[in-house]
Amino acid sequence: MKPTTIILIIAFYFAILMIISYFTSKKNSDDTFFTGDKKSPWYLVAFGMVGAGLSGVTFVSLPGMVANNNFYFYQFILGNIVGYFFIAFVLTPLYYKLQLVSIYTFLKVRFGNNTYKTGSLFFLVSQSFGAALRLMLAAKILQYAVFDYFNVPFYITIIIILILVWLYTNKSGIKTIVWTDTMQTIFLILGASITIYTIINTLDLSITESFERITSHEYFKIFNWESDSGNNFYKQFIAGILVAIAMIGLDQNMMQKTLTCKNVWDAQKNTLTYSIILAMTQFLFMGLGVLMYVYANEMGILLPKGENGLFLNTDNLFPNLALNHLGTLAGIFFILGIIAASFSSVDSALTALTTSFTYDFLDISNKSSKTKKQLKNLVIVLFSCIIFVIILSFSNSKGDVISLIFKVAGYTYGPLLGLYLLGMFSKIKLKDKWVPVICLSAPIITYLLGQFSINTFNFDFGFINIAVNASLTVIGLLLIKK
Repeated sequence: MKPTTIILIIAFYFAILMIISYFTSKKNSDDTFFTGDKKSPWYLVAFGMVGAGLSGVTFVSLPGMVANNNFYFYQFILGNIVGYFFIAFVLTPLYYKLQLVSIYTFLKVRFGNNTYKTGSLFFLVSQSFGAALRLMLAAKILQYAVFDYFNVPFYITIIIILILVWLYTNKSGIKTIVWTDTMQTIFLILGASITIYTIINTLDLSITESFERITSHEYFKIFNWESDSGNNFYKQFIAGILVAIAMIGLDQNMMQKTLTCKNVWDAQKNTLTYSIILAMTQFLFMGLGVLMYVYANEMGILLPKGENGLFLNTDNLFPNLALNHLGTLAGIFFILGIIAASFSSVDSALTALTTSFTYDFLDISNKSSKTKKQLKNLVIVLFSCIIFVIILSFSNSKGDVISLIFKVAGYTYGPLLGLYLLGMFSKIKLKDKWVPVICLSAPIITYLLGQFSINTFNFDFGFINIAVNASLTVIGLLLIKK
């Protein structure tokens, strides 16, 4: 595809976002940016959250990773579904009962101010890294597809994306994002669907034959029972439960959207519907990955491998085929999908980071309308800069980004998970001033234990490191109980 065509597609897409922003910015209150005035239709929130849950990581990284990891990641997704039930029937009623804007206020009510600040800080770190890594992947593809042609440096590409996101979110925040995420979800799913259609049409396969090619392929292995493997079923399934609870239920980004629903029942319907649609969509992307490798093999497209026989840079598979081999239609919808992924990766994250920081650290709730607006805009710029720095720091990383994101999440969300589990299922009081020490120590000990386990027993914690981290947090917190 010509870079000028891609520029026109980006302009068209951004124009739609600005139109949505214009209409959702009417009749705003002081809290619209943070709460959406609690008037969002639950089904719209559910569908839109799929786009935020998928992001560029699923769109690009998930199809490519099946060659080296088979369908083992789906064990993790099955665990996610169980975690969503916990979110719907335990966490959501709690948040509505306490009428929270920042969900970390629960920690203040339950344990004290230091615990509250610690929980919020761990979210800020987690979300900043997660949003940056997701945006980095999408931005690299846009850099390769269009900005390199105009000799635009990568850091300028990031700045352009962040400015565009600010333009359509700064007025209404979460109220706008509920609607823009819905549109972005549509384009993400269309991007995969059109690519599948193009591949099966080129290979002259029917839908039934395509499904058979996927399910009979050597990559179609869902369950791994090897105890030493990081992809072991029990490790992946348990990690899936805990990561869903931590990265969705204890994540201001995702729960802020859920809390814009009118009541707790609507919020629960949103969570359960979202979990089903997301699981189906992730299976679609993994099936797409198999078809892509089948297509590359039959078309004689050479994909680089390492000395160990594993494929290298699997995140390049989708953009390479879509932009260079599958024709104009697939290329257009891939670009639309990756643009959607770029914006959905960062718009709701910036809103959530702004909400958490302004409520948890700046106590914005009691300030005047003018002060709220000034602080909100200042904090958005601050976190945009932080995301920018993180992206540049990780811009040379190799391998699939999706594994990197969940690996980082295991360390940053573990203490949050431990705090909430102890807070909800016990009546223990803590020596509040020591909580930050425990929460900072647990991830460090988890990392050291993981390295010791690999070197001594050849046992990889894999994604289960979040369980180890949370358990160490709970043990440490019990040592400082009153």
